[in-house]
Amino acid sequence: MAQWIDISQPLSNQIAHWPGDTPFQYQLTASMVETNSVNIGNIQTSLHIGTHIDAPYHFSKNGKTVDQLPLEPYIGKAVVLDVSRTDIINAAVLSQMNWSNDIKRVLLHTSLPNNPTRFPEALPYLDPDIAPFLQAQGVVLLGVDMPSVDAPDSKDLSTHHALSKHGILILENLLLDTVPIGEYELIALPLAIQGADGSPVRAVIRPIKKEEKLHGK
Repeated sequence: MAQWIDISQPLSNQIAHWPGDTPFQYQLTASMVETNSVNIGNIQTSLHIGTHIDAPYHFSKNGKTVDQLPLEPYIGKAVVLDVSRTDIINAAVLSQMNWSNDIKRVLLHTSLPNNPTRFPEALPYLDPDIAPFLQAQGVVLLGVDMPSVDAPDSKDLSTHHALSKHGILILENLLLDTVPIGEYELIALPLAIQGADGSPVRAVIRPIKKEEKLHGK
């Protein structure tokens, strides 16, 4: 049986955080020497650290929070697509890709070199027109190897809103640099944090069929 592949950024005190947001910090607050039985750790972090999901409440005051989201979009068949040959990813680019009709989760390997310890100055552009295209294919989850589906300086978050409008949930900051294109089983469950606008996830994939030439028809 194929082995699970971890595609999530490991959380550490060195992981990059969104500029101005709360960095991740882990510390041991009580040691076995002190308690005579256990080590006890503590973390402080933004919910949008490392590999994470955005709940619609993150960018819409009336959007659903993490605990209100269905679990099904985060579990099931997914396809990894290589769009690293362009810095503009739109419906025309995605229309050149092939994947099985029963795959409802798309993970994009972009041109952004993935360095978990450095927040990038610029990101490849995800055109909002991908949202209606993906919806027409039955896609319910879009994952990217970038910290956001919009530019770091975006205020209108047009791609966030377009994806949400078309029923597509968002998974960000995946590690896909060494993952072959192909079809996989995905598990990327958010934590059940009541009222939250996002959540870190442990995203893992397992191959479900041999690698295919999915970069073009």
